[in-house]
This record gives sequence, C-alpha cells and structure tokens, in this order.
Amino acid sequence: MKKFVNKFLGVFSDDLGIDLGTSNTLICVKNKGIILNEPSVVTITAKTREIFEVGDRAKLMIGRTPVSYETIRPLRNGVIADYEVTEKMLRSFYKRVNSNRLLHNPRVIICVPAGITQVEKRAVMEVTREAGAREAHLIEEPMAAAIGVGINIFEPEGNMIVDIGGGTSELAVISLGGVVRKSSFRVAGDKFDAAIIDYVRTKHNLLIGEKTAEEVKIQIGSAIPIEEEITIEVSGKNILNGLPKDITLSSTDLVEPLGSLVQEIIEEIRVIFEKTPPELAADIRRRGLYITGGGALLRGIDKKISNALNLKVTISEEPLNAVVNGINVLLQNFSTYSKVLVSAETDY
Repeated sequence: MKKFVNKFLGVFSDDLGIDLGTSNTLICVKNKGIILNEPSVVTITAKTREIFEVGDRAKLMIGRTPVSYETIRPLRNGVIADYEVTEKMLRSFYKRVNSNRLLHNPRVIICVPAGITQVEKRAVMEVTREAGAREAHLIEEPMAAAIGVGINIFEPEGNMIVDIGGGTSELAVISLGGVVRKSSFRVAGDKFDAAIIDYVRTKHNLLIGEKTAEEVKIQIGSAIPIEEEITIEVSGKNILNGLPKDITLSSTDLVEPLGSLVQEIIEEIRVIFEKTPPELAADIRRRGLYITGGGALLRGIDKKISNALNLKVTISEEPLNAVVNGINVLLQNFSTYSKVLVSAETDY
C-alpha cells in the first residue's frame, strides 16, 4: 500500500536534489535545474530556538546578534551537528521551493561525505523525511561530483575526484560505477578560514571573525606566490587593547598558511594512490585528476597539486555546482544512475 501511495504522490511532485553542505545548501529540481543556493546558516531565538532567519540573511548576522539571538551553522564537517535546527532549516528551504504544499511530497536525493557513518546516514535521511520528503536517498559527494563534471562513471577506467568543500575534502577513485578507494578528511574551506584567523592573530595581534576570514580567502587567498600581488584592508579587534584596528594583508602573506594546508591535501592524495590498483593508477596518470568544490577556486591550487604529483590537474567549469549538477543528472536519468546510491529509504 505504501509503495502505491508513494507512486501516486510521485505523479504530483517533483524530484529534488540537495547538496547539503557545511557552507552552502543547494537544491535542484528535476527538469528545472538549481533553484536555491543559500548559506547553511540559521539564526534562532535563544530561548525558544525558533527560526528567525535562514540562509543569506542569517549569514549577515554572524558575529552581530544580540544575546536574545544565536546564529549557528547546524552542519559541521559535512555532517549534522544540530539535528533539530537542520530539520528546521531544510523545512524552511522546502517552503521556498514548494509551489503546492498539498501535493508536494518529493523524492529527495541528498549528497553526503564519503566518510559518513551509518548513524550519520540515518540522521540525514530521517531529518530529510521529517522536513517533508516522501523518499530519501543518499549519494556520496565525489560520485556526484564525478557525474557533474561529465565523467562517464560506468567505464572500466580509473578517474580521481578531489572535492574540496567547506567542512571536508573528499577524494575518490571511481571505476565501473563504483568507488574503488576513498578518503574524507577535515582539511577544507573552514580550515583555510581558520588558518587565516590564526595568521592574523599571531602576526598582527588582531582578532577577526569567520566571515572576514572567508572574505580575505576569496579576495586574496593563494596557495602559491602569484605574479601580481593582491592586497586587502582588514578590520578587527586589537588583542592588546581591545580597540578596533585596520591592517593590510597581501596574497604573499597567506601563501605559507594556506599552502601548508594544500600540502596536507596532496599528502592524502598520495596515500590514496598507494592504495589504488596499478591499472587504475595508470589510467589516472594518463587522464589526470579533477578538482571540484569551493576550494578549487583558491588561486594556484591546481598548479601546486600538479607540480607536487607530476599530474595533469583539471578544475571543473563550475566547481561550486559540480556536486548539485551531478545530482541533477541523476534525477534526469534515475533508473540509470540509481545503482550509485549508497543507501535507500528501504535500507532502514
């Protein structure tokens, strides 16, 4: 009976794809493409924990709320850190994309980190169903990214994906529609921001927030020295006297702290190569590897990885949207790509 009801509801609903990221949540709809791209940030009232703002407006409030409100990121390191707030955030996003609440009970494909545990998988699926989904299915981020960059994942050829997100970086060797080797580790966009905060505090006795650090990373961040140095004015709080203070940072200043983190990513790629069968390693040597995610936009990251590994490195055309684009392809061809889903609603 349940299968019949779900099939009946499917006639009246659109399939949704969600890239539930630490930094941003993207939602795509079958046959419509990406219809929502908002920061995974929520402002709640401190006493009742009711939603005050979600997404872009909530992000503007980071570090600026009075004691009666709290601005939080309910996802940390690619997984749910606050179940209740994540459910409310998803429900709020669903309302924005839902044109007919009475008939809109979508089948939802959610992207999750490759290293997620079974308990965390269950949490993601349950919170998605609680927010209004008819069915919930999961796909691993590097697999979705591989589909999104146009790789034929079903070929008997090895391909390597390096997806550098906000909370985690995901590495995977993919062949014949499956993940042969994978790694999920917490060196990604948030760590880049933290490195900038540490550098500014240590070198300039200045405290800056996460939002300022992210802006610095976007504007001048670089993994290698660049020909034309870029500078930015940064404001924060002087550690010594607590007063506001301005400094000037250059791209050269950030090469060491950011470059050292990129080196950690390179070392993790080496580890994956050591565990990869020789035939697949030979394929990757010939084809090179692909970088996706927001971290792919860091200046010089492709050159640093390429020089260290002596490999061709390709940054995808839309690195920020590679994962959700892959989910969109899956929605368009569900029967073909359903075999790459790591778990289905019926597994639990």
